[in-house]
Amino acid sequence: MMSKVHNFSAGPCILPDAVLKQASSAALNFDGLDLSLLEISHRSKSFVTVMENARSLVKELLEVPDGYSVLFLQGGASTQFLTLPHNFLMEGGKAAYVNTGTWAKNAIKEGGFVGEIDVVASSEDKKFTYIPKGFEIPSDVDYFHFTSNNTIYGSQFHTFPETEVPVICDMSSDIFSRPVDISKFAMIYAGAQKNMGPAGATLVIVRDDALGHTGRNIPSMLDYQVHIKKESMFNTPPVFSVYVSMLTLEWLKNLGGVPEIERVNKAKAELLYNEIDNNLMFRGVVEEMDRSVMNATFVLNDSSKEEEFNKMLAAGRINGLKGHRSVGGYRASMYNALPLESVQVLVDIMQAFASKNT
Repeated sequence: MMSKVHNFSAGPCILPDAVLKQASSAALNFDGLDLSLLEISHRSKSFVTVMENARSLVKELLEVPDGYSVLFLQGGASTQFLTLPHNFLMEGGKAAYVNTGTWAKNAIKEGGFVGEIDVVASSEDKKFTYIPKGFEIPSDVDYFHFTSNNTIYGSQFHTFPETEVPVICDMSSDIFSRPVDISKFAMIYAGAQKNMGPAGATLVIVRDDALGHTGRNIPSMLDYQVHIKKESMFNTPPVFSVYVSMLTLEWLKNLGGVPEIERVNKAKAELLYNEIDNNLMFRGVVEEMDRSVMNATFVLNDSSKEEEFNKMLAAGRINGLKGHRSVGGYRASMYNALPLESVQVLVDIMQAFASKNT
């Protein structure tokens, strides 16, 4: 039997084996219907139950307070970059953003199509290798937006900015990895494909009373109130992605929920960063206090050894470790479903590589 592939891909993400098996079965015969999940009506009782369960699990696992709606939409976080200012940016108003990397930068660009954007802090001066601190958020903005975890560069907000204005956060790559006080946010959104399920669905958690105040006419597909009223089914939802996300959330609940996975995630990150810091062949990219628990970025001190190291990774069946094309180096994405065992295999290879070259 072939040995396990250790999947460090940054997205689409690794999924639990049990989830993949159940999803595979549903693709052939779902809910005893002798029909595939992929071909039943999204209005059928069987799928409506899936949607309700998925939304309920989000509320339970993240302890979403009353007064918030949970939506499963389409278009990825990139569509939310444009949708959220339509719903929160007043006519003639402005919003505050922090620029901490590619996706934050894209959110700023898309927000600019709707209204005035004030970039109150940026880490671009040092190639996004740190999280800005001590910046001021103007009190006269309609909302403040930030990206909690920067997948490409490997930085992460470990504490969240405090402000009296509505806060909106893109949590695509660290949602469900740690407890979050939802009451501090007007809205949180996340593409499913990083830590929750396959590509296709986008999770939105929005405070109901924060909507409907912009004074603008919003196209139906961009109007959160329309999607809330239609219970995430204004149009045909991404049924398979929602179903697999539901299974993943059930897996997480059975594991012990968000507090337990946070403990596991910290152990994985500590193991890998300890090796990066103590192995003379490697160095980390991000400032230590701002390192991401989800995405560890590092480089070889001697780039001429890259081919040799890559061969060792391939022999160890390590997948997805190559850094983003815009950055280079290596990136180990340690999402919820990645077992500690896989991180240990990577560390063992790094140690063997050092032994050969020192």
